[in-house]
Amino acid sequence: MSTILAHLDDKELGRIVFKRNLRAKRLSIRIHSEKLEVNIPKGFSEKDGMKFVNSVRDKLLKKQNSAQQKSILITENSPLQTRTFLVQVKKTPRNDLYSTLKSGVLFIEFPERLEENDEKTQQYFWNSINYFLRKEAKRILPVRTRQLAEKYDFSFSEVKIQSSKSRWGSCNRKKIINLSFYLLLLPQHLIDYVILHELCHTEELNHSPKFWDWMDKVTDGKAKILRSELKNFSIPR
Repeated sequence: MSTILAHLDDKELGRIVFKRNLRAKRLSIRIHSEKLEVNIPKGFSEKDGMKFVNSVRDKLLKKQNSAQQKSILITENSPLQTRTFLVQVKKTPRNDLYSTLKSGVLFIEFPERLEENDEKTQQYFWNSINYFLRKEAKRILPVRTRQLAEKYDFSFSEVKIQSSKSRWGSCNRKKIINLSFYLLLLPQHLIDYVILHELCHTEELNHSPKFWDWMDKVTDGKAKILRSELKNFSIPR
């Protein structure tokens, strides 16, 4: 059980909300997309909370910057293009959330009472996006993996589509390749790079020089360039 004690706008950190949390045993901070939430246990004051914030200010700024880089805000003026469909959201008089994929466009309608920048609204959007990303990934990625495996003479046992937010793909000793459906947020040549990366792991289950020799063979010597380019993309939070 928690109650809001106060809030303020900090020039560097943005909105800070102080909450009394009777279950908490120590001061803690949660970073949200639109605010910082400071949980204050019994026996501590707002001043104690702000003192704690200032003691870890540099770390908070770094974490906020990292979170902003990984988050993708979906708005009416900022549609999202995936590999196979465009996401467009629109505020309407309806009372619930509605989404449909037609002719390469995912239309998401949301109630007027909701703010599109709100964290919960964004989660609604991503729930719909993730549903269709998974369907499209299951349709596309196994087929593409087979095509590349045949082209470069690799063998694998199975392709599984997952919702991993920690890695684009993985491969185990049984030659089972796991691919995150968030791959569909990448351009095609980087999707192929990730798939080839996992196919090379069917030959070398490590990142030894021999593994990177394989990668250079299947990318025309561009493995390092493509690896560097992939670092510019992050799986959304």
